[in-house]
Amino acid sequence: MKTATTIGISASTSFYMLCGLLGYAAFGNDAPGNYLIGFGFYEPFWLVDIANLCIVIHLLGAYQVVVQPIFAFVENWSCRKWPESKFGNLEVEIRYTSITSGHEPMIFPFFNEFLALIGSTTFWPLTVYIPIEMYISQAKIRRKSLRWMSLKILSLVCLVVSLLAAAGSIRGLLVSVQTFKLLQSVS
Repeated sequence: MKTATTIGISASTSFYMLCGLLGYAAFGNDAPGNYLIGFGFYEPFWLVDIANLCIVIHLLGAYQVVVQPIFAFVENWSCRKWPESKFGNLEVEIRYTSITSGHEPMIFPFFNEFLALIGSTTFWPLTVYIPIEMYISQAKIRRKSLRWMSLKILSLVCLVVSLLAAAGSIRGLLVSVQTFKLLQSVS
């Protein structure tokens, strides 16, 4: 599990950093939020649709992996705190309806901004803080030793990066909301 997690996080971090850094280096603030269609590449439609479908599948999987520990923690805590609650212990079956890809942008118009906010708020606790604290506990690293201080500084730096990223994504959401016009394309 440790090897798989290391490879997965390293690969996705490298890919996203390359996209972000190279896109910013090449286009500055004019870098498109969606590289697939941000440059005016709309045809063949089927190729763009397949690429977008792959991104959605990737993000659904990543979302489930990242959020499951949070859901489990909240559920367990709630069930212990309120064992008699029908709401907390009730299981509800949810039936999903299929939505065609043309409706998704209308339902979720600020996809990039929401994705950035979710990523920035989940990166530090799930990818940095919890694994570092688990390692410190498991390896029985002495408090205030050089290794302990190094790990805490790394965690703090990543927290600051996550907070800055969250602030940037919130600003992006606010700018998008101000310029949003219902059922009108920006491009």
